[in-house]
Amino acid sequence: MIETLGMMAAIVLPFWNIPLILKIRQRGSSADISPYWALGVFGCLTLMIPCGLKSPDPIFHIYTIINYILFSLVVFHVIWYRPRP
Repeated sequence: MIETLGMMAAIVLPFWNIPLILKIRQRGSSADISPYWALGVFGCLTLMIPCGLKSPDPIFHIYTIINYILFSLVVFHVIWYRPRP
């Protein structure tokens, strides 16, 4: 039961990135989101990928993959919609 709930949370948690992506697209700007924050989190996720992919724990494995993909989209949108000087 605990593993099932953990697996569901690991799958659902990264999907909270989608409202952020939609908000950026809707406004056409990511001015209120620090690119340093986005790139810092992305860097940490990148360093976490090998551990997540090697892990025998399926919850950590799935979370790592889904979170990396969806946060990559956040970073893309933060950079793409950054106001130009």
